[in-house]
This record gives sequence, structure tokens and C-alpha cells, in this order.
Amino acid sequence: MEATDTLLWEIDEEARRLEGCSLEEILTWGAQRFQHSALACSFGAEDVVLVDAIVHEQLPIDIFYLDTQLLFKETYQTRDRLAQRYGRTFLSFQPRISLGEQAAQFGDRLWERRPDQCCALRKVEPLRRALQGRQMWITGIRREQAPTRARARVVEWDAKNGLVKLNPLAAWTSKEVWDRIVARRIPYNPLHDLNYPSIGCWPCTTPVQPGEDLRAGRWRGTGKIECGIHQ
Repeated sequence: MEATDTLLWEIDEEARRLEGCSLEEILTWGAQRFQHSALACSFGAEDVVLVDAIVHEQLPIDIFYLDTQLLFKETYQTRDRLAQRYGRTFLSFQPRISLGEQAAQFGDRLWERRPDQCCALRKVEPLRRALQGRQMWITGIRREQAPTRARARVVEWDAKNGLVKLNPLAAWTSKEVWDRIVARRIPYNPLHDLNYPSIGCWPCTTPVQPGEDLRAGRWRGTGKIECGIHQ
């Protein structure tokens, strides 16, 4: 989709208007305004809240996930619990090469030596395929999560992928997310109860200690804090 001046102006205006709106109002606006929309779901706390709201409001929004083939078993279990609870099918997008092929081409345990390249192969490229033909994608980004997300707007133009990006939870706090999960009894990843506030691939995710940043457990010791899909 081409970013015309009119579209960019509309996005800017709607970002201001939607800032104080409810999650349901933001999602409904996005679904009505843009066709072929989808939620990129990691099955973390923010995303299960979004799944619940999309199903509850009966919105025509697809839900997909990036199956890196390195997800925690608890993540797959959460996917299955959500599918059973809401009767939804989650679209799976996998890397073009298997872990064995990746090791043969780039060496074993690429995530330890060149994590950016591993993420590019196993997350960024599959995301591009997942977003092909879509006008808008929805994320669980919150400003509180990391400095790289502190300026996220409720709706913005994603120049990298060429479509609108909706961040309905941008202004939410962690407490608000968990209050919603508890109130609506939404299934969630049990790793959250073991000090994993942000959950990615198992080789690159560790528990977070008290006082640490919410994403401190991702790629610990590398200086890397984003996989590349939101950069």
C-alpha cells in the first residue's frame, strides 16, 4: 500500500484521536478502516489480551504467529489453549529454511554468534510474507516495555513493511494488561509466572530479575533488545 500525503495526514490525526480511546474502540476503528488486517501474535500477555478483544468484538481480523521452530513448549501450549477457548485458527508462518539447513549454511547455534542474522532468517523474513497483501497489522507493543518503544503511537505508518501499524496497547501499563487477563480469565503463558515478562525463542530468553527492564531477559549480554520486526 502506498503512503500518500492524505493517508499520512489521516494516520497522524487518528493517532491523536485514538490516544484516549478504549482497546475495543481502537480495534474496531482499525478493522472498519483497513481491509485484510491481522494481529501478529506471540502468545505473550499483551497478545492474549488482543486475541480476547478481537474475538469478543467479532472483528474480521486474522491472527498469525511466527513459528521460529525455537519457541518454548509453553508457548505452543498457550496457542492451543487459546484456540480451544476462542475457537480460532492461528495462521503459522515459518522460516524458509529448517534449523538443520540453517546450521549447515551458517554454522550451529547461529543465535549465539550472530543473533541479528538468526532473527532475520527466522522472524523478519516470515513476517514479510505474513504481511503481504495486507493494509494493516496489529501489535502488542507498549511504550513501557523498552526505550525503543517509548514513542510508539496508537496508529502509525510502517514504512519498512509498507502498511499501517496499529498498537492498541501503546499507552497501557503492565498492571492494566494483567488486570484484564485476570478479570476476563484469559489463558496466558505460564512462563510469565516464572519471571518471563517477555517471551521469545528459548535459546535467547531468560528470566528477568527484580528491578530489571521488562525485556532484559531477551538476548541477555548481547546489547540486542529487538528482533528486528519493530525496527
